[in-house]
Parts: sequence; structure tokens; C-alpha cells
Amino acid sequence: MRPILSLNQLQVGYSGKAILPPVTMEVLPGQLWGIAGSNGCGKSTLLKTLLGLLAPVSGAANHDDSLKIGYVPQRLGIDLNMPARAIDVVRGGVAQGWSFMQPLSVHRAKKNIEKAMAQTRIHGIARQQIAELSEGQKQRVLMARALVSEPNLLVLDEPTSAMDPQTESEMLELLEELRTQREISVILVSHNLMGMATVATHGLLLDREHQLIIQGDIREVAVHHEIHEHFGRLIRTVVEERFGALPDPEECHDCDH
Repeated sequence: MRPILSLNQLQVGYSGKAILPPVTMEVLPGQLWGIAGSNGCGKSTLLKTLLGLLAPVSGAANHDDSLKIGYVPQRLGIDLNMPARAIDVVRGGVAQGWSFMQPLSVHRAKKNIEKAMAQTRIHGIARQQIAELSEGQKQRVLMARALVSEPNLLVLDEPTSAMDPQTESEMLELLEELRTQREISVILVSHNLMGMATVATHGLLLDREHQLIIQGDIREVAVHHEIHEHFGRLIRTVVEERFGALPDPEECHDCDH
């Protein structure tokens, strides 16, 4: 299976100065990569580089020709004092998927909008003003907007940062449903290591202070000795609830650190 996104010794930073060790990883179709770490660890810098908004310090981020990204920002990029309904925000996703080479027909656009709204369960709030919605509802609207263009990679930047635990859990469950229903890849950026571990198939853990990167299958990440030393054993408990008891290797050879 060909990766849709490959990072080859990618170093990210500013003004030519790297803030993290090199990252090498491949995102395959259907995988959910959770990128986690504390505030200021470099998650946003890495995400901007992956999205092409920031030039890498060294190395490269290569993508398959079929790659089509749907991006869900942490916050709405509109003025909440301006009148806008949830459905108006979702319809904005049509423009994101349009091009002169492959124009999105009116019929296809309507079909994509209906599908995205149904899968994110926002039909009931479609006519409400976006400013009146809860944080969880706003995020579902943003997810629907990103899905309208039918991406094969969904990238979410801290989608649950302003949510209570129950709403966060529901959002993560929805994300897992979307990945399965649409058979798409997902990159989930989060400061919540435990929440990420409930849905991720793979993990990328960043620790700028210790210049540490741990990445790989979430089951390998969960038992990595550096994870236990720097993040504790809670992630292992979460992952074992999903997959059962995990082995105790002295070292995870598939993870970079």
C-alpha cells in the first residue's frame, strides 16, 4: 500500500533553526495518526510544515499525487458577530474543493454537503446561527465543511481543546466513525495524550524540552520506555483497554528517539 504522505528526515523550525529532531514517518490510507505533546512542543510548527504553510528547515514532506487534504482548524475563522448559519459555513467547503480542471457540479456539491452534514449529525442545527452553537457543535460544523471536498486525508488541529470531557469523548468517537465510513486517513493534533490514544492507530509524540520524538504503531508507542519515563503509564492503560494486554519489550526498535 502506497503512503499518501511521507516525511523524510523532516526538521521543522523558524529562520533556519530546527526546534525538533528529524521526523521520518509514512501515513498510509486508513490510518489515524495522533500527534501529541505539551503546549509549545512543536505540534503547530510541524502541522504548518505538513500543510505547506511553513518551509522545512531540512528534509522533505512528500505526498502522493492523489492527496487531497481537508483541514479542520482549532477555531472558526469567521467573525461571530456577522450573521452566518451552520449550513452557510458548511457550504464554504464547496469552494475549497473546486478547481478549473475538476469543477464541482451543482448536483455533486449538494450531494457532498448532504453527506457531510449527515455523517457529522448537524442537520438539526443547520439553520442556527454559528455564534449560538456550543464548541462541540461548532467543531462538527467545521468537520462537515472539511469533508464536503471529499478529502482522503483529514487534518484536525486541537479539535477538542475547549470541550468538556464528555463532549471530547463524543467528538473522538465521531472522528473514528468518519475514518471508518469514508476510509480516509486522519492526522489528529492534540495536547491530550490520553484522548488521542483512544482512537489513534499510530502515534507521534513530541517533547521539545528533551528533544524527543517517539513514533509508530500506537501499541508500540504505548510500551516504549521513554513514554513511561516522560509521560507515565496512563497511555498504556488506555491502549490496553482497546487491544488487550501489551508485551513488555525492553526497547521499541520501530520508534525513533
